Amino acid sequence: MTTRQESSGLLPFGVIDVVGPSMRPSLHDGDHVLVRYGARIRPGAVVLFRHPLRQDLLVVKRAAERRPRGWWLLSDNQGVHTDSREYGPVPDELVLGRVLLRIRPRPAWLAPTVWLERALTSGPLARAPWLAARLGVHRPLSLEL
Repeated sequence: MTTRQESSGLLPFGVIDVVGPSMRPSLHDGDHVLVRYGARIRPGAVVLFRHPLRQDLLVVKRAAERRPRGWWLLSDNQGVHTDSREYGPVPDELVLGRVLLRIRPRPAWLAPTVWLERALTSGPLARAPWLAARLGVHRPLSLEL
């Protein structure tokens, strides 16, 4: 998923305009998201990074796992393979930040805390997957190589 940067500057936050279908159903073409630059990345987070082969291109993907040479980043849309399956792990220095929330057109949180994620995926709350999805907790990613 390519993006257009709406704003940045010296602040640790920026608004990004999402372009393309690779992060459906989480994000759609035309969504505006809030990014925290320099935020700590963990598996499951939606991240903004510079494409390893075209560093002028900003991309949004989900962090699947940390590997020795960088982050393995995957599309949420299983039909799209323009991700780490195509270009390999993304070096840490190209990962710019974490997408915190969708601002427009319909606000949604995309960066739950660890304790909230655990609460929504185990115990009684796990029986309400719609609640987990609404609060930014998604199914585990397939780590296809």
